[in-house]
Amino acid sequence: MSRAFVKENDSETGCELPERPQSDHTNYVTPAGLATLQSQAEALDQDRRQLLPRKEDALVRGRLVMIERDLRYVQGRLDSAVLIHPATQPTDSILFGAMVNLTDENGNPHEYAIVGEDEADIALGKVSWVSPLARALIGAHVGDSVKWQRPAGELELEITNIRYPEMKETA
Repeated sequence: MSRAFVKENDSETGCELPERPQSDHTNYVTPAGLATLQSQAEALDQDRRQLLPRKEDALVRGRLVMIERDLRYVQGRLDSAVLIHPATQPTDSILFGAMVNLTDENGNPHEYAIVGEDEADIALGKVSWVSPLARALIGAHVGDSVKWQRPAGELELEITNIRYPEMKETA
């Protein structure tokens, strides 16, 4: 029978999963972002240790391959992390770690935090410092208007407040 018709998972064939790509951007993190990465590494390492005694099982071996790949990724993110304490940033302009209040051209208020790539979560109002929105905001001051180039079209935003709160050390 042709090998093309035989289903085997990566751990049975000896093939490795492709590595999770690391970003080319500087890995700026807030204290909370660093703590989250550390927690992820600890959880993955704990999962790996629990599964190691059963590594002869093909399903466990497959899970171990995924865990070890994810652990390498998170460890790479930790190794490249550049910790920025938002409270130490100059308060007169938008930089990494800023909490920004703004009003769009339709009068709708918004609040965003400029955070690291691994911390970004738009549902929580956290945008990566390399996102188009953050790039439009970085360097702006209260009272400035910036244009945000979005796929849906350009949107003008007016900066109404900038602050650098002390972010929690834990995730």
